[in-house]
Amino acid sequence: MTGTLPVRSPARSKVAVGVLASSGIAVSLMQTLAVPLLPEFPRLLGTTPSNAAWLITVTLLTGAVFAPVLGRLGDMYGKRRMLLVALSAMALGSALGALSSEFLVLLAARALQGVAIGVIPLGISIMRDELPPERVGTGIAVMSSTLGAGGAVGLPLTGFVAENADWHWLFAGAAVFAALEILLVRLLVPESPVRSGGRFDLAGAVGLSVALLCLLLPVSRGSVWGWGSPPVLGLLGASLLLFLVWGRYELRGPSAPLVDLRVSARPAVLLTNIASVLIGIAMFASFMVSAQMLQAPAETGYGFDLSLMESGLALLPVGCAMVAFSPLSAVVSRRWGPRVTVVLGVSVLAAGNLCRPLVHRPLAGVILVVTVTAIGAALAYGAVPALIMRAVPRSETAAANSLNALCRSIGTSSCSAIVATVSAGMVTYAAGGEFPSLVGYTVIFVIAGGAALLAGVIAALTPTPRPDAEMGPSRAAPAAARSR
Repeated sequence: MTGTLPVRSPARSKVAVGVLASSGIAVSLMQTLAVPLLPEFPRLLGTTPSNAAWLITVTLLTGAVFAPVLGRLGDMYGKRRMLLVALSAMALGSALGALSSEFLVLLAARALQGVAIGVIPLGISIMRDELPPERVGTGIAVMSSTLGAGGAVGLPLTGFVAENADWHWLFAGAAVFAALEILLVRLLVPESPVRSGGRFDLAGAVGLSVALLCLLLPVSRGSVWGWGSPPVLGLLGASLLLFLVWGRYELRGPSAPLVDLRVSARPAVLLTNIASVLIGIAMFASFMVSAQMLQAPAETGYGFDLSLMESGLALLPVGCAMVAFSPLSAVVSRRWGPRVTVVLGVSVLAAGNLCRPLVHRPLAGVILVVTVTAIGAALAYGAVPALIMRAVPRSETAAANSLNALCRSIGTSSCSAIVATVSAGMVTYAAGGEFPSLVGYTVIFVIAGGAALLAGVIAALTPTPRPDAEMGPSRAAPAAARSR
């Protein structure tokens, strides 16, 4: 590890936190940008619904691939530098989307936007280096809450633009937002002096990327291709084999591996990452289907006949709750530790999901239950990075946070697959159309609640990691030892 941590003034630190949090909101807005428009894209782009679904899938894939790569590069060459790379990719992708109506161009635009998913773990890592210890927890919690805040604002905003203007303005707005964030980061966010050194593990990056693609492609497309189809089974088998080969290489090959599997195998890190997958499932289930349920006809027994914009406005309290309760996550973590906060958060998350099938009327009651789910997600997600950072050397902060972000992405993509499969298999007919049945949504919420409960058990069993000062040597030390 190179460099010493500078002493920052409280005012400058607060400004940096504000800029990083606004970057997280920009990324969250980008992620929700195409979701409300998905039913309209076949008509707007002259393509099939199956092709249009790739506009969501490709963002997931590029985000999963680039998050660990940017994290490792951030530890090696500078976290702010990689943050700017991610925001630049988002700006370029958004500009492409604003200028074209061709499906393939828009697909490339969404792929570039997906690179920006690495912004949030990089921002969290910068906070560890930039903030005094007593403020790190609050900064992390605020950064984590931007996922919910951006999504809550993005849904009504996208609905308003889609209903009243050309959809290209959504991408143009995202491009301007990204360009503004690039300027603010350059001016107001300092670069961390912490470096891990070493040579970038290109072979490990390629191996992990291919393995992830083989895993996430069938997970995200299994409901379309068929879970028992040769492409799905073949890709899942290939991913298992590639992960085994990649793991063996990472353990025995490079002196500075892309992912330090010995650190990742520590119980405090491994169990936290497993819990993060489950939290991703539990959180995303409610967020993913709530808007669909509100927009469904009243004849279904659960719908409210709301428009796209109206459903987004109805769910605005969800994002507000995540922002409001994220600081509480830091308070609880300071008093009792982040492990207690995660257990508390997933308990609330489980309660919200398991109560959701019981509440269908009135609209205020539905919004209240979904907001309870958001509060649980805010508490849990705000504390997870603190657990990770307590268990890894400072020189591996960005790589470890990016790997954890990847685990959350695997959870959300798995949730998407669950929702798609259950919704397609359990349907009802109302108002002249086909909709997921109430029983189907009940199954989804029970699965989400069970995932939250299991995450709570795993979090409770997670050992308390040693403080950073007691951690073992960073990457540079083992490399030096081997050279001797």
